[in-house]
Amino acid sequence: MLHPSRRTFLQRTSTAVATTLASNIATTAIHGVAAQPSRPMKTYRAAIIGATGRGDYGHGLDVAFTKVPGIKIVAVADANDAGRAAAQKRLSAPHDYADYHEMLAKEKPDIVGICPRWIDQRHEMLMAASEAGCHVYMEKPFCATLAQCDAVVQAMQTRRLKLGIAHVSQYSPVLDASLAAIKAGAIGDILEIRGRGKEDHRGGGEDLWVLGSHLFGLMNSLARNTAVSCSAVVTTKDHAVTKADTVEGKEGVGLLAGDNVQARFQYPGGVYGHFASRQGMGTQPSRFGLQVFGSRGILEMYSGYLKPAYVLRDGSWSPARTGKSWETITSAGIGKPEPRTDGNYEGGHIAAIKDLIQSIETESKTRCSAEDGRNIIEMIAAVFESQRLGGPVDLPLQTRVNPLSLLGSSHQSKEPGTE
Repeated sequence: MLHPSRRTFLQRTSTAVATTLASNIATTAIHGVAAQPSRPMKTYRAAIIGATGRGDYGHGLDVAFTKVPGIKIVAVADANDAGRAAAQKRLSAPHDYADYHEMLAKEKPDIVGICPRWIDQRHEMLMAASEAGCHVYMEKPFCATLAQCDAVVQAMQTRRLKLGIAHVSQYSPVLDASLAAIKAGAIGDILEIRGRGKEDHRGGGEDLWVLGSHLFGLMNSLARNTAVSCSAVVTTKDHAVTKADTVEGKEGVGLLAGDNVQARFQYPGGVYGHFASRQGMGTQPSRFGLQVFGSRGILEMYSGYLKPAYVLRDGSWSPARTGKSWETITSAGIGKPEPRTDGNYEGGHIAAIKDLIQSIETESKTRCSAEDGRNIIEMIAAVFESQRLGGPVDLPLQTRVNPLSLLGSSHQSKEPGTE
C-alpha cells in the first residue's frame, strides 16, 4: 500500500503531466506542428519547377511559396515560354530558365518546388534536385513506379535531404485532433478502416491512383502503421483485367486498367483497411473519404486541409437504434467551433512548406516524407499485383515495376475466385 503522502505526490504529479500533455496536444491540433522555441529566422532560397501544358504548377504550389516567411524565390523553370513568363511575373522571380537542370546548377537553391501534376517527369526532376543537394516540396503522388520511388528515397537519404509531398490532409490539424480522439478512446479499438474514391468517370483504376493516394496516406496515419499484405480484385465490365484492357493513363501515370477496384489491406494488430471504387457510382455529397470503425464507435474523415471530421460514439454503429448523434471534430477538438480560416489547398501547402523547414532545421521526418510517399505507391501497386497474381501479396512488393506491364507473362491475371 502506498503511503498517503506518496499517493498524494503521485496524484499531483499525474495531474500535472496530464495537463501538460493536453496542452501540448491542443497546441499541435491548432497549429499543425508542435510549438518550437523562438530563434532567428533563416532565409531559404527556393527555386520553382513548372511544366505548362504538362501538369502546370499543380494545385497552386508555386504561389504558396510566396506566402511562407523565410522563403525567397530566386528562379522559376518552365520549358513553355508563355507559361514561364506568366510564372515569373506571378512569383516575382528574379531569374527564369527553360531548363530546370540549368537553373539548379546556376542558382544552387536550398529548396526546390516540384509543382507539375503530371507524374511522368517526376522521377527525373527529383533525382536532379537530389543531385543538386536540394530539399523538396512536391505535388502528389510520389513517383510512377516503385523502382523510381526506391531510387529517390535512396538518393535523399544518402544526402540527408528532406522531402514533403502535397497530400495536404497529412498536415491538417484536424488529423491531429482525430488521432487524439482515437487515442483517448472515443471509438474504442480500431477494427477496420474503409475508404472509397470519387467513383466518377475515373472510377476504378484511375480513381485508385489519383484519389486513392490521398486515402492511403490517411489510412496509414489513422492505423499508425503500414500495411503488410493486400488482396484485391480489379475488373473491367465484370471480367478480370487482361493485357488487352490496359490503357496509358492520363497525366503520365503509366498503364492503367479496371472500372471496378475492390481491395483489402492487412495491418499489424488485426486491423484491416479497405478501398473500393466503381466507375459511375459517385454521388453528391461525395463518399470520397474514410470511415474508421472501432469497438465503441465510428470516426469519419475526408481528404483536404482543415476539413472537419465526425465521430459517432456508438459501438453498435447504428444511431437509428441508439439515438446517438454524430459530433464534429475541428482543429480545436470534438464539438468545438473551428478557430482557423485557412482551410483550403493553399493553407495546406503553406503548412507543408513550414513543416519542411522545421524538418530541415530539426533533422526530423516531414509529415509526408519520401518514405511515406513510397508506402502509398506500394499500396496502389499492390492492388494491381494482387489481381495479376490472383491472390494476396506481401508488402513491400518484390515487383518494383508497374504490375500491369507484366500482364500476359508467366503469371496471368486471373478471374476473381479462381486458382
